[in-house]
Amino acid sequence: MNVPELLEWQWRGYATYHQHRTNLLLHIVAVPLFMLASVLIVGAAFRLSLLLLAAGMVGLVLSVAIQGRGHRLEAVLPEPFVGPANFLGRLLAEQWVTFPRFVLSGGWWANVTRPREI
Repeated sequence: MNVPELLEWQWRGYATYHQHRTNLLLHIVAVPLFMLASVLIVGAAFRLSLLLLAAGMVGLVLSVAIQGRGHRLEAVLPEPFVGPANFLGRLLAEQWVTFPRFVLSGGWWANVTRPREI
């Protein structure tokens, strides 16, 4: 799947896979953590800094773990990954494009504030 197809595929089901309030709140913290950690890793390469690299790696692992935990709360679980390339492509697309788009479009807020059945 090429990048435009991946982004379209992710967007089509994104609101369905992100409805649980706790998962949404975890994502609003974990995705910026992922972005910051990614920038630290790139910065580590330019500065040749093991400290920045370590901080970035810890941030990435923590972010992915938090989001994975949140997804287990969802009624509709995400599609399973079909290999390392699929995992990496979907992860980068979600963190850098799809989730920010979801927030900026109002989808995140709509799902966070949606009345819940008791």
